[in-house]
Amino acid sequence: MKQVFKVPESLKDVSFHFCPGCHHGIIHRIVAEVIDKLEVRTKTIGISSVGCSVFLYDYFNIDVCEAPHGRAPAVATGVKRVHKDRIVFTFQGDGDLAAIGTSEIIHTANRGENITVIFVNNTVFGMTGGQMAPTTMLGQETTTTPLGRSFIGDGYPLKMSEMLATLEGCSFVARVAVNSPANVRKARKAILKAFEMQVNNMGFSFVEVLSACPTNWKMSPQDALKRIKDELIPYFPLKIFKEKTIPDTL
Repeated sequence: MKQVFKVPESLKDVSFHFCPGCHHGIIHRIVAEVIDKLEVRTKTIGISSVGCSVFLYDYFNIDVCEAPHGRAPAVATGVKRVHKDRIVFTFQGDGDLAAIGTSEIIHTANRGENITVIFVNNTVFGMTGGQMAPTTMLGQETTTTPLGRSFIGDGYPLKMSEMLATLEGCSFVARVAVNSPANVRKARKAILKAFEMQVNNMGFSFVEVLSACPTNWKMSPQDALKRIKDELIPYFPLKIFKEKTIPDTL
């Protein structure tokens, strides 16, 4: 019988603990497949921050360093500057990156640090109880917005990809989703490009991945997929916002 799939070498062969319908496992697999494809597993260092993303070290067969809440880009900067030959990436959620870590991500991107950031956007604080995040949709019910997020007082959802794409230090900025097989293929292509930018010393690369959180959205995994298609993607459009050309001389 022909083998059509195997666990990527950059992932440990263990069961995932994430909630049913959570997309962290899919995103992990894509990142691991990209690392394998580029043959950089032994020189890759992952930086996880606080939140559901913190479990990076349980699943990836690479070196992983844990950072304080929101500080993964700062830690990644230090690691990359000391170990310039390493491939360094952060794996962060929206409550982490877009809230307490806003300063770190903006200044890291603006400096053009040669790292790759994988940003999982499920529009809610997942690990700590489902509170409103900077990316929470208008009208979305959370534990801190039981009547739904209102632009009066709560403001509007942050569009991190659009913001970061304006900074000159960014080499690649894209938003993808993993709610369908077609979108998974596109997500893999974008994440591969982001890592290739780092390999070619092009500077900061950033991929935002729209992800489901059925537990805190209080819906079934099937309904969560529909919500990504009907609500998240119309507000957070999937596209490449910025892509610098890699010189032929590299």
